[in-house]
Amino acid sequence: DLKSTKEILRMINREDQIVASTVAREIPQIVRAVDLVVAAFKKGGRLIYVGAGTSGRLGVLDASECPPTFDVSPMRVQGVIAGGVRALFQSVEAVEDNEKAGATAMKRRKLGLNDVVAGIAASGNTPFTMGAMKYAQSIRAQVISISCNPSSRMAKIADVSIAPVVGPEILTGSTRMKAGTAEKLVLNMISTAAMIRMGYVYSNLMINVQMQNEKLRERGCRIIMAATGMNYERASKTLAEARGNLKLAVLMSKCGLGRVEALRRLKEAHHDLRAALGERLDKRSSKSRSRSKR
Repeated sequence: DLKSTKEILRMINREDQIVASTVAREIPQIVRAVDLVVAAFKKGGRLIYVGAGTSGRLGVLDASECPPTFDVSPMRVQGVIAGGVRALFQSVEAVEDNEKAGATAMKRRKLGLNDVVAGIAASGNTPFTMGAMKYAQSIRAQVISISCNPSSRMAKIADVSIAPVVGPEILTGSTRMKAGTAEKLVLNMISTAAMIRMGYVYSNLMINVQMQNEKLRERGCRIIMAATGMNYERASKTLAEARGNLKLAVLMSKCGLGRVEALRRLKEAHHDLRAALGERLDKRSSKSRSRSKR
């Protein structure tokens, strides 16, 4: 508190720079988490984030951004925060100490065998979050722990533990800072990589984005331009012919198909655009063919 404003900001920034490298060291565990989530999605399961305070808010944030970005149901990725909606806007600290409430929250969502529960807590010991994870474990659902404490209680009961160790906060105990930043990075990685694996992204393009306003309609045209090389006018016309379906518009353009035929092909490929285009290559089989040629 005796530092100048510039000194304070430099201290905060210096500590923040630690976060990305600590998350990078957890990539092998994050890979395992993504694989669990993709397997769950393919069985019709859900990813449910659970947390309290900052951790809970970050889970709700990541879940809420999946439908518009990837055009998935709001039920596919859900965020549960101790204290409910009110806790998103103001502190409801006491609720996080109730382990039974965490279990009850999972029961209300009819948690099933094909679901994945990802508990988020900087300390890794929050009772509400532990209750949700224990209930998930009891019904044999998959459980992920996301914390900054590799020796936490959450880590010990999880199928996969992700624990970037960010060190002491610039404000002692204020886990909304480095710990919160680390959690946000991990959640971004899990949900984005899972959606890419599910075929909701083409190259690095948001091919499933919901075009619900003018900005996003413009983005849709530019996505078609980037994917096909056509100009803006043709992209806009093709998107209109595809009735706003980006995947369909790209397929129609690249393969010279009408809407009905393109839609049939897309359905046969289970709405995987790359597969519909014949660009989905099984890397293992290609390696096998390469070895056999040698």
